[in-house]
This record gives sequence, C-alpha cells and structure tokens, in this order.
Amino acid sequence: MGILGAGPVTQAIHLPSLARLRDILEVRHIMDVDPAVAESVAARVGARFSSSMEELLADPAVEIVAICSPHQFHATQVIAACRAGKKAVLCEKPFAMNGEEAAAIAAVSAETGVPIVVGAMHTFDPGWLAAESAWGTLPDQVHTIRSSIVLPPNPRFEDFATEIVGRTPPPAAAAAGTPADDAAADIAAAKATLTGGIMGLAIHDLPLVRRFAPDFRAVEVLHAQTVQPFGYVISLRAGAVAIELRAAMNGTWEPSWTFEAIGDDATLSIDFTPSYVQAGSATARIRTAGSTTVLGPYGHNGYEGEWRKLAELARGTGAAPDPDTLIHDLEFALAIADAAAACVDAGAAAYEEARA
Repeated sequence: MGILGAGPVTQAIHLPSLARLRDILEVRHIMDVDPAVAESVAARVGARFSSSMEELLADPAVEIVAICSPHQFHATQVIAACRAGKKAVLCEKPFAMNGEEAAAIAAVSAETGVPIVVGAMHTFDPGWLAAESAWGTLPDQVHTIRSSIVLPPNPRFEDFATEIVGRTPPPAAAAAGTPADDAAADIAAAKATLTGGIMGLAIHDLPLVRRFAPDFRAVEVLHAQTVQPFGYVISLRAGAVAIELRAAMNGTWEPSWTFEAIGDDATLSIDFTPSYVQAGSATARIRTAGSTTVLGPYGHNGYEGEWRKLAELARGTGAAPDPDTLIHDLEFALAIADAAAACVDAGAAAYEEARA
C-alpha cells in the first residue's frame, strides 16, 4: 500500500482499518505535501515517507495506491496511479469534480486495466451487501427513500481514534459588511454548505439511493435548506421516487446514521455505524407484512470491506466496480448539488421580489 495524503481521514480511519488487515495489506509508503506530517504518520506503521506523488508512484514496493488528498487532486492522481502500473487504486469520494474528469478516469482504467474503487464505504458494508442479496423485488416498488445523519463534528471522532497531526484549522469568520454584502455572503455560504454536505456527507448514501431510483437523471429538488452549525434538509424527486436527505453535525452525544427505502409491500431500514467508529457493520432490517428479517451486525465495517475488495482486485480475483456505475453515482451527486444550489438562488430571488 502507498497512501497519497496523510490527513485526519488517513490517520483516524484508514490506518486503524489497515491495522486489522496486516495479513493481506501492508502500508509501505505515505506521502503528504507537509513532510513533517508525512514523516510522523509513516512512523506509526514503519513506512517510508515523501512529499512527492511521483516518488511514491515510482516506489517498487507500492502495488496499490490509496488517494486521500483534497478533492481537486483526485482525478490527476488516479490517472497517474493507473499509468504508473499499479495493481489497483482506491480513491476517496468524490473521485472526480465533474463528468468529464470521471470519463477520463474510466478511459484510463480501461486502457491500463487498473481497477478503481471509490471510497463510498456503505456500498462495501456487509450489512448493506446482505440486504442487497435478500431484498427480492424491493427496488421495483420503492416510492420513498430517507437518509438521516446526526453526528458530532469530525474532530471529536478523530481525537477519539488517534492523535491527529497537521489538522487544518477552521477558517476564521468573515467581518460583517453592508446589508447587501451580508445577504450575498449568506446566500454563498448556504450554497457552499449544501454543496459540501452533498459531496462530502450525503455522497456516502447516494449510491444506495440510486439503487432504488433508476431515473436518477430526472432530479428535481423541491426544498433545500441549511442547518446550523452544519447540516442540510433536502427534499427531491428522482423520477417517481421521493427522496429526503437530512444531516446535522452538532454536539450530539449519540450519533445516528440511518437509511430507509420504503415500498408498497416491504421496507428496508439500515442503521450504519458512524464514519469514524470501528464498531462492526451496519444492521439491516427488511420488513414485510407479518415478518422482519434482521441482517447483521457482522464483524467488520464498510471501510474494512473496501480494503478487502481492493486486496482482492490486486490479486486478480473478483469483479472490479463497473466504471459506468461510478460515473453515474458521481453524476447523480453533482446533479443534486447543482439543483440544491439553484433552489437557494430561486428562494433568494423570490424573497427579493416579495420585498420589492
């Protein structure tokens, strides 16, 4: 394993997951643009460190590359890893910033034969996979989907998991301007929160949503609102399916992450473990009239599941994720983000018109 990016996700999620998989995966090289961070994190696992992507990709000891860098670098680094002749690539979500980048990644993967796994961990969770095998005709009858996430801020989980080095401090609050400036800033902040929430948080569940929404290109956002201090409430339709996306990151003492798919004659509900908690798999429940099937919890979570899949692909066994599926998952997330931002603009315009 070689890891590009040694930030909090690498430190608090991936290294603890990989520590349980030392019989199949070994971290050999960690790169970060901050050499001090790279050295400190690499020392935890006895790996080499560098501050150069090129140095890591040229390391013959690295057979698999994990890309845990900021979003804007993902496409370039995925393509470079494929062209470097590695056996498999894991890229954190989102694996591209737009459809064009996603198509370029898919083309290079096909050309080089290097499989790519996107780190939407819920799709690799044994609880979800067991539900997928057991739900029968449920996707054909689902009319309502809900994703509900209530979490404390990431630093609390990160600090529970490990000692974080190199954490970027939050941006300072902007000084107050004129009322007009403040209004424009509020609109921009709302759009940024919605986009960040969709592409950073909701995106974990959107591949699951799309499993029940075949008309995923027909996205209509009916309502989009931010929640303080960070969160969102979004109601939308994808074809004939009604979808509710809700999230709040606050001082809650008990995290909750649930997913529901409700059909005419059956319902699927899944309780996922929070992102940073290494506490086994989700528990899924499939309810029909007169019966409930409980699946899980199993012994590992989706993070460990995605690493197991990566090792399998590097050994040349198992089926790689379909590139079209990865592209469509990204397009779905981008469409929702764009429509939510447009909903904020439309609400602001309606408010100004009413005032006039």
